[in-house]
Order: sequence, then C-alpha cells, then structure tokens
Amino acid sequence: MAYQNDIAATQALSEKIAQTRKAIAQIIVGQDEVVHHLLISILCNGHSLLVGVPGLAKTLLVKTLADVLDLSFRRIQFTPDLMPSDITGAEILNEQRQFQFLKGPVFANIVLADEINRTPPKTQAALLEAMQERNVTVGGALYPLPAPFFVLATQNPIEQEGTYPLPEAQLDRFMFLISLDYPSFAEEVNIVRNTTGSQKIELPKIMDAATILEFQELVRRVPVPDNVLEYAVGLVQKTRPGTNATTTTNQYIAYGAGPRASQYLVLGAKCHALLKGKYAPDIEDVRAIALPVLRHRVVRNYKAEAEGISQEKLINDLL
Repeated sequence: MAYQNDIAATQALSEKIAQTRKAIAQIIVGQDEVVHHLLISILCNGHSLLVGVPGLAKTLLVKTLADVLDLSFRRIQFTPDLMPSDITGAEILNEQRQFQFLKGPVFANIVLADEINRTPPKTQAALLEAMQERNVTVGGALYPLPAPFFVLATQNPIEQEGTYPLPEAQLDRFMFLISLDYPSFAEEVNIVRNTTGSQKIELPKIMDAATILEFQELVRRVPVPDNVLEYAVGLVQKTRPGTNATTTTNQYIAYGAGPRASQYLVLGAKCHALLKGKYAPDIEDVRAIALPVLRHRVVRNYKAEAEGISQEKLINDLL
C-alpha cells in the first residue's frame, strides 16, 4: 500500500503494530518487552537471538509472530548431527538424469533456528551467509532467499553439556539478544488457563511481506540528529578497553562492541521512536534499546566473571 507521505505511513505503522501486539497477546501472555524488541528487529531487517530456560514459549512466540504477520515460517531443530545441507538444501540427480536443487528450510521469511548452540560450528556457519547476504550458494550457483528474511534463533542458557557456544562473529550477526524471564504469578495463572482449555483462537493476518518491506524503508528514511548519532557511537566506543575508556570498561571488559553495534543502535532508535509516535529519535530511544544490542557484544574478562558481574550490569553502568 502506497501512503501519501511519511507522516501517514508512520500513523499506519503505529496502528498495525498496535493490532499485531493485541493479536499476539491472545496467545502469548506477558512478554510485552520481548514482543516489542522482536517487532523492532523485524522492522529494522535484523535477526534476533532469544535466550531463556525451556518452557517459556519461545518457539510459540515466533510461530505466532509469523502467523500474525502472514509470513512463511520454517523451524529447524538444531542437533549435533545436523548437516549444512539440512539447512540450505542440496542438489540431487532427478529422473531426467539432471541435477536439481531442492531448497532447504532456510527458504522462508521467518526461520526459527531452535537451540542453535546444539550444532557444531560447521553447521552454524551455514546460517552465516544466509543471515548476512540473504542468499545461499550451492554447487557454485547463487539462490536468493525470500524477502523479508529473518533468523530468530533460540538458545538454552542452562544446559551447557553437548553445546557449542556461538562464535563472536556469528553472535555479531544478531541485531538483538533478547532475554526471556519467568512469568509473574498472575501471568502464569492466565497461561495455564488458556492452554488447558478447549478453545481454539483464530489469529488475524495484520500485515504481509510487502507491507513489512515498505515499513523497513520508512524506518531507513527517519532523520537522526547529530547529537543522537554521536551519543550512540560514543556509547559503543565506551565498551572498548583502552586509554579513553571508563574505569569499569578497563577493569572488567576484555573486548568491546564493533561498528555494527553503532549501526544497530541508531537503526533501532529510529524504529523505537516511530513506534512511540515520534518522527525522529532522541537519546532516550538509544538508551531504550542499548541492552539487547550490546549484551552479546560485550565480552567480560576473568575478573568480571570471578566477581559475578554480568553484561547487563556493565552496560547499565556505562549508560
């Protein structure tokens, strides 16, 4: 749908997002901030990593999101024996004795990489090209992935046996690392009530792929004041140990965030501002999304780990 101007498009975006959140809330109880961050990452054309203990409806949340946004959805269960071709697809010899490419599950708008840290680095790397380049190379041929394309990965933080920690290069491909917590007592009562009855909920289709692509372009067109740009870059530079860093950084951080963090901070702040009904981001919008952007890009040193200082505490200190 073509809008008269960016102001009309911004109002339409606010309405669509409000409807999307309301529809998701029929299935997912609570987790408002998680839904908010997921929607921002989609509107910014970024990928997200969801981290939480089992049973917090991470998979259901992603499936519900795909339903409401009317996007194609595939789930890949990552296991130690998963091969790269199980993700990308493979060439087979058909009945006509010709090679034919069979597309793998990565060819969808939303790909849920379930328990991504359970598969070896070689298979994890098969997602790297798809996430960064939005295409897949098989047998020397390039196959573009459908647009929009998002990888929403889940990771279990407690079972470390039989897992392969994601390398920093792959973690950096994710715009957000979103942490899920246990529901409150009232929310858990609602969850049990909704999931143990016989009622089936039909979800409305709020957006489609073309609408999301339009809104992604709208986010890109949002102007950013120089002071906001400088604040975002300054915040990222504060995470890097060195002469100009804070005492906290030099004491507790081994490696800081790279330039991609600055890009995602600014892009995320633009989107956050739009969803709040503003036409340009301010410093508060950068601060609002700093935690999910930086928490997987700040690497603690041994001193921080020994003293039990988390990434969240370090980032909050910098803020």
